[in-house]
Amino acid sequence: MVDVQPDPEGRRALVERLQSAASIVVITGAGISLASGIPTFRGTDPGAVWADGVLERGTRAYFMKHPVERWRFYLERFAAFADARPNPGHHALARIEAWQRGRGRDFTLITQNIDGLHAAAGSREVIEIHGSAARARCVERGCRFGAPRGSVELRAIEDVLEAFREAPSVNTLPTCELCGALLRPHILWFDEYYTGHRDYRVDDALRSVKRAGVLLYVGTSFAVGITEMTLEIALARGRALFSVDPVGEPPRRQITWLKEQSEHALPAVADALAGAG
Repeated sequence: MVDVQPDPEGRRALVERLQSAASIVVITGAGISLASGIPTFRGTDPGAVWADGVLERGTRAYFMKHPVERWRFYLERFAAFADARPNPGHHALARIEAWQRGRGRDFTLITQNIDGLHAAAGSREVIEIHGSAARARCVERGCRFGAPRGSVELRAIEDVLEAFREAPSVNTLPTCELCGALLRPHILWFDEYYTGHRDYRVDDALRSVKRAGVLLYVGTSFAVGITEMTLEIALARGRALFSVDPVGEPPRRQITWLKEQSEHALPAVADALAGAG
């Protein structure tokens, strides 16, 4: 893990902007969960999921061709999520949200992560823009358990998943109890759109960004659609932009970069806000 020094000046600038903001939006990526033991995707950590350059595996097209391989991969990854716990960065964002709401002001957290750790840490307004590891859905659009509105909790099909774990094959793949079609993880793949399922709440996310005074990016590589869309909106409106990440310089010069681990920087920011009242 990268070890960097604190950035007192960057922290002070962020605290000042947050204090004056009527509406705050935080956008988190995989980096915030690294301290919880969950590898990133494009990061420099040894376990980075896509570090071997196989982004095509994270697509619906690849899943449909190789469902056994993909279900095995995702179930292994989801098991790691089950053992993970929120780290100080997650808890700090929940504290910042409580502080902002305590002043009667708006706060929205948009996460690219599917691990559920923000909610576990106590964050209230969380938009899981890339879906959830806790759910699956039918591949057939229009099925009650499929897009654009349906899904099913993984714990509700645990017996089916366990049968697949014990003997992974085409014959044991999870299928929809209503129509018999294949079930898939309830996540956004690289060849899909944010508008593909209402649970992604992309319209809510973009509305929150349009009214935000400050956008804070945490642990993101700025390499996905939601970061580009939110940046375009914020830049067009002249909003204050910050990024907390120990690696990967932000793509725009207008972004104030705190080159720190989020589990160190965010608790300090939360403490400063609480101390300032």
